[in-house]
Amino acid sequence: MPQSNLANRVSALNHRYRHHSAISVIEHALRDPEAGKLALVSSFGAESVVLLHMVSVTRAATPVIFIDTEMLFTETLVYQQELAERLALRDLRIIRAAPGEMAAEDPDNTLHQRDTDACCALRKAAPLQSALIGFDGWITGRKRYQSGTRAALDFFEVEEGTGRIKVNPLAHWTPEDMQTYMDENRLPRHPLVAKGYPSIGCMPCTTPVAPGEDPRSGRWRDQSKTECGIHFENGKMVRKGVTA
Repeated sequence: MPQSNLANRVSALNHRYRHHSAISVIEHALRDPEAGKLALVSSFGAESVVLLHMVSVTRAATPVIFIDTEMLFTETLVYQQELAERLALRDLRIIRAAPGEMAAEDPDNTLHQRDTDACCALRKAAPLQSALIGFDGWITGRKRYQSGTRAALDFFEVEEGTGRIKVNPLAHWTPEDMQTYMDENRLPRHPLVAKGYPSIGCMPCTTPVAPGEDPRSGRWRDQSKTECGIHFENGKMVRKGVTA
């Protein structure tokens, strides 16, 4: 579909659902022909349980894509299994980098020590783009409060360069909203949150965060890099201030 038509479709979706709640946006988007075929992409990280729960109570058969970089914390893998069972997710798709590409680009699993961007591209971005083939869009956990560039983030947006849309049901939520939802629905937290990990990625590139530090300061600590690059902007991967 031409980008101009896609932009018009996204504009119409934002107008249609501008006064809806987060869970209402998910419920309607998953059934709206204008939104197309959607998948939820989840890291099963610190706040992921909110969207996973919303999907489970609205349409549990929604495809859920989980990227196993093969460098995740054991706690994340266990949490993923427990949540999938507890929430009765019926179409969980665990994806990984192609073995041939891994053997060619990171045969000794040290690429993250030399080039974190290349590692993320190999283990996260490339597998995700392959997994999203056949989908018209994907649901993300992006929120306005996460960075200044998201101050005007809408529920629906065009993913530049891919012909897909991104759905951001939590765009207007605050950190307090996230905690309240988890409390009210008695949702289990990622076990590493209690150990000082408010943002959780791959084990070699994630460290605990001290009180008063930015929640994402433990990701790629002491590097200018702040994101893995799975989002696109102007046809290029975004690596700053973005979470899935």
